[in-house]
Amino acid sequence: MNKTPGYKGLLAVNLSARAVNRGLLWSPYLWLLLFFLAPFAIVIKISLSEIVLASPPYQPMFNWAEDATQWFNGTLENYLFVLRDRLYLYTFWNSIQTAAISTVLVLLLGYPMAYAIARAPADKQGLLLMLVIIPFWTSFLLRIYALTGLLNTHGVINNALLGLQLIDQPLQLMYTDFAIYIGIVYSYLPFMILPLYATLERLDLSLVDAASDLGAGPLRSFVDITLPLSLPGIIAGCMLVFIPAMGEFVIPSLLGGAESPMIGRVLYDEFFLNRDWPVSSAIAVVLLALLLLPIALLRHYQAKEAEQ
Repeated sequence: MNKTPGYKGLLAVNLSARAVNRGLLWSPYLWLLLFFLAPFAIVIKISLSEIVLASPPYQPMFNWAEDATQWFNGTLENYLFVLRDRLYLYTFWNSIQTAAISTVLVLLLGYPMAYAIARAPADKQGLLLMLVIIPFWTSFLLRIYALTGLLNTHGVINNALLGLQLIDQPLQLMYTDFAIYIGIVYSYLPFMILPLYATLERLDLSLVDAASDLGAGPLRSFVDITLPLSLPGIIAGCMLVFIPAMGEFVIPSLLGGAESPMIGRVLYDEFFLNRDWPVSSAIAVVLLALLLLPIALLRHYQAKEAEQ
């Protein structure tokens, strides 16, 4: 004989459902706490320490010995050293400049591609998007190594130019800023195309038709309607390219030269070669501080786009 659940049973079910909902709600914050805030707190602690010849190669921040006269051993000297040293300042500036130029190049190349995909027939858009995503099916490191086969002295590009008799001797393409730009544009182009496509695909074409009916040409319609309405996608794409390009390590290490240091490579050298963990941690904290503004801007436009 079936019995309907009583009041206590319904209350228990309701409380368990609320507990599950709260658990699901707080799980992203728990993930953020465990895998971002806790490691970042450790990095900050190391950045406030002093380097020593030991393992680990930094002095403990707190001294809990009973006879200790100074229980706190933190210092800001690492940050002062990073912000005063010309090499680090030049590295930060070069990283910002390289990331900004690369972002502009990716935008100039990715916008027409995203626009073409958004205006393509609906049955072909999926295929075109798959062609954009296909490079992600291959290891990032292997793709950068493949570029070395194109850009080195006896690579495909130089051999083709020599075969066409356009040059007399191979061009120096590897270990230059040009190679770094090529690597970043090639690697991060999908990060620009996908958010731009998502914005352009939802664009109301009746606005463009109305502008045409009122006498606006294609260029005027694009500048006055399409471009402003696609601004959230532009901002999102630029931030998705600029932020990781700032701390890029693999591309400058394999394609760049010693004259164009980037902050990711300097971090690696300080941490693994010089074993100066406090200074490298201070560099990482300063880098994150520089990226807080574009990250906040990205979140603002993502929230704005989600409300539409």
